[in-house]
Amino acid sequence: MELIYQGKTKDVYRINSEEVQLRFKDDLTGKDGVFDPGANEIGLTIEGMGRTNLAVTDFFLNMLEAAGVKTHKIKTDLDQGTMNVMNCQPFGQGLEIIQRKYAVGSFIRRYGLYATEMMPLDNYVEITLKDDQRQDPLITKEALIALGILTEEQYEFLISQTKKITNLIAEYLAQQDLQLIDIKLEYGTNGSGEVVLIDEISAGNMRVYKNGNKLEPEELSQLILN
Repeated sequence: MELIYQGKTKDVYRINSEEVQLRFKDDLTGKDGVFDPGANEIGLTIEGMGRTNLAVTDFFLNMLEAAGVKTHKIKTDLDQGTMNVMNCQPFGQGLEIIQRKYAVGSFIRRYGLYATEMMPLDNYVEITLKDDQRQDPLITKEALIALGILTEEQYEFLISQTKKITNLIAEYLAQQDLQLIDIKLEYGTNGSGEVVLIDEISAGNMRVYKNGNKLEPEELSQLILN
């Protein structure tokens, strides 16, 4: 298969014009060996983490589809560490939709004049451009529309869908006595023009606490899968 995209945590191969294959890696985003789902560089590598992230992604995508959320998933091969998905088009060159339930990480670094650690944020949703060169800048609704990246209708759908997905995941985690702090989601349009959830939903793109302590990706994955 033809390699069409080499990402930080996954590589993408073309199967045909309508279907691609995601191959999960053992790399995680962060800095200096410390995991950070909001980072835009590889910070650490954990053997076997790629297949673990795939298993968690498969679990959550199945759960969301059962709740009526449309995703890009076609089939998963856990033994091979791959997921076949619809060949979806991102918005622009890619957007990251982040729902922050509590103030931590980069939110504190940006807004520390006003925000305090773990301040409740009332399900605040922000959007950043996937642009490593410019450190994934935040972008407003008005700028997204002015630049032709999103229509107003698409923007409103992404915000409401993100809140729906985050609530479903947060409710599941709460049943395991886990607290979702923030999560990063991505969307694209399929061949029919429908907006669907794409990419992964794993310990690699969410921050979760247990009893007030941040869980590392391996431990969180084990708690989700077990």
